[in-house]
Amino acid sequence: MLRLLHICAALLCYSVVILAHMEVINPCPRYNANGVNCPQLPPGETLDWNTNAPIASNMVKLQPICKHATPWPTPAAYWKAGTPVFVEFSTHGSPHDGGHCEWSLSYDHGQTFVVVHRKLSYCFYSDENQLVTNYTFTLPADVPNSDSAILMWSWVNAMGNREFYTNCADIAISGSTSASFTGPQVTILNYPGYPEIPEFLGNYSVGLSYYENAPLITVPTASESDAYQSAI
Repeated sequence: MLRLLHICAALLCYSVVILAHMEVINPCPRYNANGVNCPQLPPGETLDWNTNAPIASNMVKLQPICKHATPWPTPAAYWKAGTPVFVEFSTHGSPHDGGHCEWSLSYDHGQTFVVVHRKLSYCFYSDENQLVTNYTFTLPADVPNSDSAILMWSWVNAMGNREFYTNCADIAISGSTSASFTGPQVTILNYPGYPEIPEFLGNYSVGLSYYENAPLITVPTASESDAYQSAI
């Protein structure tokens, strides 16, 4: 009986790993217990062991867009505009047959996000259908400098419950001479107040029109741009 219990426990642990979702570990999202080179926790906060959980499932809101409102006391990463940047995911998650991923920046404490990179339809898969758990892309040269930008990764999974995932990491950006950046607004789907899209079921064009028709926005806002100019 004891051996049977050990086997059952092992199988349960295995199933938890298999059913885990994807999560960013570098740059370290806010309070991520599994993150790499994470800053010290803000006073009064605790580690989050469930940063791989969706923020909405079947149009039921589970968490706010960035999950945690209070930023890290110091940036989780220092990025330079116009250079390659690296984002790493846990290797223990389930990619749910891919889906649509975006990486976006906020300069107004998470009120608006502008897209700087996308991997649509086949996120987490290479052209050879191999699992991908890290991405390198070039940060646009004209994103403004900031000591307190938010990098958000967002994902609509291709298979399973209709969910929406995000991780938010606080980063610093330097090396830019631009006061503003214009790009697509982040696309939010399968979250209350936003459109719902079905499982892909092999049709990887599902939901693409929302990304293709995303409105262009400019960040920072006019008031933030004025503050930027006065600071340089």
